[in-house]
Amino acid sequence: MAAPTNRNTGHRKIMKTNIYPPLILLLIVSFLVFSAWCAFQAAGLGSRVTDADYYSKGLKYTSTEVERRAAEVLGWNLETSLDGRRLTFRLSDHDGRAITGATGTLYLAIPGTAENVYLPLTETRPGRYLVTLDKRITGAIQARIELERRGARLNRHLLLNP
Repeated sequence: MAAPTNRNTGHRKIMKTNIYPPLILLLIVSFLVFSAWCAFQAAGLGSRVTDADYYSKGLKYTSTEVERRAAEVLGWNLETSLDGRRLTFRLSDHDGRAITGATGTLYLAIPGTAENVYLPLTETRPGRYLVTLDKRITGAIQARIELERRGARLNRHLLLNP
């Protein structure tokens, strides 16, 4: 049997296949596969936070930056010296005059211990703050010094090796 012809033109009619239904079906299947993959990824544990205090440290960093800038505006300078086990800090203003009446703390992150060690600083002379390290504290230790006076706070990070 011959292919049907158009009566007006006499040309044979070409059968067109409709490609849209398979494309729509492929799109729906792709969407379902991608959705299933996303659900699988969301249900997994993902990357674990290794530091439970991550968020609070971020907030602490922000407040520390504000305090650091306040100390810089005041023109505070901090000089550190380690003589044996005696750690001395000299706090002065931009003109080199001693800043008295500050309260200070040295925070030590000792490897192998769960908590930081807090050591209060003692003002021995105007602008000079002293702390003596225990003989059990040895090796490289990360430390943070915090000095505060009338709302202005100065924070510095140190690496000690007593």
